[in-house]
Amino acid sequence: MKPVVDASPRLITLILLAALSTLSLNLFLPSLTNIAQDLRADYALVSLSIAGYLAITAVLQLVIGPMSDRFGRRPVLLCGLSCFLVGSLGCFLARDIYGFLLFRALQAGVISGWVLSMAMIRDTHSEGEAASLIGYVAMSMAIAPMLGPMVGGLLDEFFGWRASFLLYSIMGMALLLLCWLDLDETNRSPSATFAVQFQAYPELFGSRRFWGFTLCAVFSTGAFYIFLAGVPLVAARQFAISPGVLGFYMGTITAGFAAGSFVAGRYSNRYPRTTMMIAGRSIACVGLTLGLLMFLAGYAHGLTLFLATIFVGVANGISMPSVNAGAVSIRPGLAGSAAGLIGASTVGGGALLTLLTGYLLEDGDAAIRLLGIMLCCSLLALSAAIYVLLVDRREARLVPIGGSDADG
Repeated sequence: MKPVVDASPRLITLILLAALSTLSLNLFLPSLTNIAQDLRADYALVSLSIAGYLAITAVLQLVIGPMSDRFGRRPVLLCGLSCFLVGSLGCFLARDIYGFLLFRALQAGVISGWVLSMAMIRDTHSEGEAASLIGYVAMSMAIAPMLGPMVGGLLDEFFGWRASFLLYSIMGMALLLLCWLDLDETNRSPSATFAVQFQAYPELFGSRRFWGFTLCAVFSTGAFYIFLAGVPLVAARQFAISPGVLGFYMGTITAGFAAGSFVAGRYSNRYPRTTMMIAGRSIACVGLTLGLLMFLAGYAHGLTLFLATIFVGVANGISMPSVNAGAVSIRPGLAGSAAGLIGASTVGGGALLTLLTGYLLEDGDAAIRLLGIMLCCSLLALSAAIYVLLVDRREARLVPIGGSDADG
């Protein structure tokens, strides 16, 4: 299937879709205690607006992708944004915790923005160009988390917690209108029926290359989830870092991701996907190894920890655009399904690794254990990237020029 260049959505539209997908998770985080107090609910119940939301987005990604392969990207995306808009207004008007959580679940429809951005980019560009564009779009996934809680905290302080959901409503309405005007349908070969679509799945699910990309994504992003779960404990127990300073330090890994994504945007179109993947994963392994060696040599300091972990952010920014572009290129007709599956696997794997981190950091030298766990994850991601390279080389010897990208 040839790319349809004239249907390409504007880059700014894709960036805004990815940014709102991220902001939907963290903009209102500073307001959780105020929400609990105002709605007279336990904090644990209110926290379902985070944990439950993540679970719903993981499931939705498995549905959104196949639906977009069957019915097209545009209608599925507009439906997802409409659900987000209704959910945002419902949360703004909620008078009890159960109504709030119900409408919060509707907000999860915005995850269609990230999933279908990748599919639309692949629909309209070659794989190398897609990796480059995904790199630029991914920068918004780094900047939004840094700005979101700051904006949400200010809104809460001056106008109350509902102001964040009013802002969500305004952004949702504006983005829905923008997508209605800007987005043409990019899936020019939708499946005739779900039955026909399912018949093509074995080529995707049976691809060793696809699962190599998926495992690389799970363990690459998993190292970041481990960092988020473990570093607050390490900072408090071992280094007595204040919350304000910790917030700054935690932002370094996100800043590293933004820098790496910029590099990917510049160079992914010039170098093979496996080169970018292995380069990124190698940077993570080298940085974490140096950090471990410094701790073992006696340089146990908070700055040492965060100088090591920033390499993970840079590495993910460099490698993940090529991972995502490669995954949705295995079977271009199932790009949406591939994007949804790799997204759901990443969220699910991150949840499991986050849970495991809490248990492994209970005893002993928490900083060394944290770096060690992150290094293990990064090594597994590097192994997956090398595996994709080996499959590529094997297929290059066996498949004639012009053959299918999906390995057997």
